[in-house]
Amino acid sequence: MNYRENENLVAFAPFGLENSWTLDAYRSIGGYQSWQQVLSGELSADDIIDKVKASGLRGRGGAGFPTGLKWSFMPRNAPGQKYIVCNSDESEPGTCHDRDILRYNPHALIEGMAIAGYAMGATVGYNYIRGEFFAEPVPRFESALREAYEAGLLGQNINGSGIDFDLHMFVGAGAYICGEETGLLESLEGKPGRPRFKPPFPANYGLYGKPTTVNNTYTLASVPTILRKGPEWFAALGPEKSGGAAIYSVSGHVEKPGNYELPMGIPFPDLLEICGGIWKGRKLKAVIPGGSSVPVMPGEVIMECNMDYESLREAGSALGTGAVVVMDETTCMVRMLERISRFYYAESCGQCTPCREGTGWLNRVINRVIDGKGRSEDLDMLVEVANKIEGHTICALGDAAAWPVQSFIKHYRHEFAYMIEHGGRSIVEADGKAAA
Repeated sequence: MNYRENENLVAFAPFGLENSWTLDAYRSIGGYQSWQQVLSGELSADDIIDKVKASGLRGRGGAGFPTGLKWSFMPRNAPGQKYIVCNSDESEPGTCHDRDILRYNPHALIEGMAIAGYAMGATVGYNYIRGEFFAEPVPRFESALREAYEAGLLGQNINGSGIDFDLHMFVGAGAYICGEETGLLESLEGKPGRPRFKPPFPANYGLYGKPTTVNNTYTLASVPTILRKGPEWFAALGPEKSGGAAIYSVSGHVEKPGNYELPMGIPFPDLLEICGGIWKGRKLKAVIPGGSSVPVMPGEVIMECNMDYESLREAGSALGTGAVVVMDETTCMVRMLERISRFYYAESCGQCTPCREGTGWLNRVINRVIDGKGRSEDLDMLVEVANKIEGHTICALGDAAAWPVQSFIKHYRHEFAYMIEHGGRSIVEADGKAAA
């Protein structure tokens, strides 16, 4: 398969066009055709949801929940206000594709949100954008939103269709916890971004207590292309249960790091080849395939895997957000885990005791090992603490903090043991592989 063919692109389709973020550029590739079909009555709400279900689109924000099924949970015929909310608070370490959609193809997100709103009976939408995106994504999206209103594509009684849809932008303060949908809703309401207990779920009690659906940027930006090209086309891009394309944010020790939109299920060796291979002629050691929260995989294991939900789950990890962090043979896995654990310790909202206390405990013990004061029993204690956090918190941040610890020690316990036995010296230093 030629992975670089433009016909495989979904959210990145207009990237080669001049000023791809403008309305004219988006319309030149068929943009807003699907929305016009909605406005003209050619596409009903049931048609849209059925097509999204048939496409196999799953949430690209990390959970991978079937999008059409999630939309069907919304009581769209119930009286009262309903909302569609886009989670553009991209904050999973290693993930950087949603910001490129906001920068280079914002109209796809606007159209996707309008279509989703109509399908679920929501007449108001909010795009919650990460606070650190002020440099380019925020003004680009703001400009596109203004273009859409000026073109009569949004507002009240759009083109005399009787359809209403207003879309607003909201910029957060840059908290990882606001990537969790109920924490995002709390922040959107002007409260501290702390996740809510569930149930009730947002589809019944969401923004301002009204029915709400929250989807990821890439998920919503994929909808117009799915409707335009057909759900069968989209589903055929990937394997069964993992249809469509994925944007792999590849970082770390590769020659050409970046965002690559490719068919779901691409074999990892092919993805690595597209990224130019391991840099400096070194050897692959490990990969985190879906953002820092998912379990790490040894290089020899992931080299036998395809990059899709089911394959990675069966191999003991997850596709997550599609953030692929590649590590070569010079990587000290103890220090890598310390950096990850420090992040989750800093980003815990402190609402749940296991997460508030446990994340700090994990980080302090790992630092004790690095400082040359570790004890052999520390390794079992790290796993025990991680196990006590996993599954015992309101949101998944506790799991996100626990899974890296569990998997790093499972696969690289010998590196932790070596550092303990040698007073903080890493095994890569001893082997003469440490990076200069």
